[in-house]
Amino acid sequence: MAEGRPTSLDTDWVRAQFPALRAAASASPQRIFLDAPGGTQVPEGVVAAMRTYLVESNSNIDGAYEPSRRTDELIAEARRYAGAFVGGDPDGIAFGQNMTTLNFNLVRAVGRTLSPGDEILTTALDHEGNVSPWLLMAEDRGLVVREVGLTEQLDVDLEDLRRKLSDRTRVVAFCLASNAVGTVTRAREIADLAHAAGALAWGDAVAYAPHRRVDVRSLGLDVVLCSPYKFFGPHLGMAWIRPDLASSLPAERVRPAAEVPPGHRFETGTLSHEAIAGFVAALDYLAALGSGGDLAALGSGGDRAARLRAAYDVIQRHESGLAGALGAGIAGIAGVRPVGMPADSAARVPTFGLVCERMAPRRLAEALGDAGIYVWDGNFYAKRVVETLGLDLDEGLLRIGIAHYNTQAEIDRLLDVLGRVLRAAASQDER
Repeated sequence: MAEGRPTSLDTDWVRAQFPALRAAASASPQRIFLDAPGGTQVPEGVVAAMRTYLVESNSNIDGAYEPSRRTDELIAEARRYAGAFVGGDPDGIAFGQNMTTLNFNLVRAVGRTLSPGDEILTTALDHEGNVSPWLLMAEDRGLVVREVGLTEQLDVDLEDLRRKLSDRTRVVAFCLASNAVGTVTRAREIADLAHAAGALAWGDAVAYAPHRRVDVRSLGLDVVLCSPYKFFGPHLGMAWIRPDLASSLPAERVRPAAEVPPGHRFETGTLSHEAIAGFVAALDYLAALGSGGDLAALGSGGDRAARLRAAYDVIQRHESGLAGALGAGIAGIAGVRPVGMPADSAARVPTFGLVCERMAPRRLAEALGDAGIYVWDGNFYAKRVVETLGLDLDEGLLRIGIAHYNTQAEIDRLLDVLGRVLRAAASQDER
């Protein structure tokens, strides 16, 4: 990769960083990972960082000896990196097992501040990780959860949101991007409407963070949650909570635990320190994309936010090209159709939900898998999206998810195999 801020993605350099992609290239059949919405592959640096931590620093926190001090320093560094990643105060960062587990903890804390009859708004676009916690908490606290509907293009219906906001609304919970159909929501408008009603803007960035830069200030968010294993890191959850909000919420935690930074009120029990080391390495990798291949970009103390912005610029340009090619190719194949925003729309990430007309999504995913092409099928915990489309909840959709490490050649091969499989199915049906 050339030095300086890149204007395009060097896919050869990118793919060389990922051990799984190197192995996939020599497999027979060659493996193609188009399953990114369920979890991405990880660069070599992530693997190395986790191993190095376990070999050299494996210890619990707050000890009076060197490995423990290194663990304390790692977690502090990870908060700084995470703050740069979301554009917010590092003191607002909390780590946990995954986004859903963190959200259950945060939602319970908010629920303890609410009164019977208070209202929570969720949307029909959301993953259940940002819906079910509110429903369960509402049952316990006598709250009301109302759902905001969708437009024909599977975006959050802002007019419906306006109608449902009231002086009892306390939280508007929504996704920044759909994990099932790729819609990028109008987050700032949603947040502004929530704030005008005196409510919190509670964002799920899990499906957004691999493709677009999260910036809590420009998006107007009070809380944002994401999953580093969806953006090239290990299995881990991360949240940013506006620090003054975090300090006001009654956290559920053991009595001796620290309530203020450098700990965090919403981190319960011992964290996965090796995963946090891998998370730091994943952000180093992303920064390298925005700094001409300099894998020490964040560690050198450079302008982290600027490097991450540059990285996401090249990621979005590359992925947009692949998404347009995929959409154009699918349009020429009978038996499947994409739902939601147009393939070339800026209002989507490159996650495509396809309705299958000739084969059940699982059968089609299996046929593609047999050819070495890995995609997902089902409802992806986006229950209400599937129901809105009038589909069987268990069968759901076929989901193709592009990441920046994918190539045009992979899209071409997917389209070729998909077309052949569906033509064979159609021919079989005609017999």
